[in-house]
Amino acid sequence: MRFLVMVKASPESEAAGYQPGAVELAEMSKFNERLLNEGRIVLAEGLTSSAEGVRVVFDGDVEPKVIDGPFAETKELVAGFWVLNGESLEDVVELMRQAPNPEERGGVIEIRTISE
Repeated sequence: MRFLVMVKASPESEAAGYQPGAVELAEMSKFNERLLNEGRIVLAEGLTSSAEGVRVVFDGDVEPKVIDGPFAETKELVAGFWVLNGESLEDVVELMRQAPNPEERGGVIEIRTISE
């Protein structure tokens, strides 16, 4: 099975010019190397802030509306993601409990099963 693991954004990750700290990068690189060696990673990427993104909003039959970032609700934004192979949701939850904290002050990771 495949799973989408999303690292939720924070005010810090949405700030202009944000760069993770050296320790944070080293820990995440080590964790990603482990996932790669275990054959778990299909894809893993960090995302730019929402200031560099757009939303296309559909509302019935009217022309879709394009909204330029940044977007105010950081709790609804994604800062990075993995697409992982796993035996079950529980398997991936246990794996992600071992991940480095995505933000120095705390963070949120959301896991969703990819429909096959």
